Amino acid sequence: MSKTAFDIVQKARSNTRQTGLDYIHALLPDFLELHGDRRYGDDASIVGGIGTLDDMPVTVIAIEKGHAAKERAMRNFGSPHPEGYRKALRLMKQAEKFHRPVICLVDTSGAYCGVGAEERGQGQAIAENLMEMMTLNTPIVSIVIGEGGSGGALALAVADRVWMLQSAIYSVISPEGCASILWKNAKLAAEAANCLRLTAEDAYHLGVIEEVIQEEGRTTEELNAFIKQRLRDTLRGLKAEPELTEKRYARFRKIGAAPQAIPALIQPQEEIDL
Repeated sequence: MSKTAFDIVQKARSNTRQTGLDYIHALLPDFLELHGDRRYGDDASIVGGIGTLDDMPVTVIAIEKGHAAKERAMRNFGSPHPEGYRKALRLMKQAEKFHRPVICLVDTSGAYCGVGAEERGQGQAIAENLMEMMTLNTPIVSIVIGEGGSGGALALAVADRVWMLQSAIYSVISPEGCASILWKNAKLAAEAANCLRLTAEDAYHLGVIEEVIQEEGRTTEELNAFIKQRLRDTLRGLKAEPELTEKRYARFRKIGAAPQAIPALIQPQEEIDL
């Protein structure tokens, strides 16, 4: 039986999926976590630091949900505060300074929308990430590993290459939020999911991402090994690529561009007999 879009939503949200830290430890055995935004505090929902991908020094930044209930609460269920995004930007600017590629692992239902987050400049923090990542002079690869929700996800996804796992989602709004706005009924989330085109397959066909990473038929170890190899090969290629920031800018400019004018179906006659 084929899966519906909402089936994929539920799988993307499962607490049995690998989280950002799981991938980090599989990819970078020598990972060293760095903390704080140097302005306000340290946000546990975003984990970042440095390590080596085989022989390549990299900076990795992940939105972390956690597994057990206590850990999920400590991680704010993967909904970052402004200081989390500022920490991520600090680490990305550090990576640019030391010529390290950046890997971002995205898994969030969205940025935290509490009063405190708004008071500390949530919108500005996300906007600064979008602006700075567009011109960051080092390769960036972002992978949506679970949920990719709204601006909270996009703040770590302005990259040279954006990939999604097969059972991940990427959307401007959650299905429940969409159903509540359009039909005043969050119980219609399954119908909203079908309309949102939020699956990895949809994102690939729309040109939003470059690659869908297959999960079915692979063990966790096989999946991690494949991602590690793809990252290593892709980052080496991007490091040698000229005009990196110009190509990144062009990549995002073409998303959602209107198609060229459709030629008229009926061409005017050169001569009209009266």
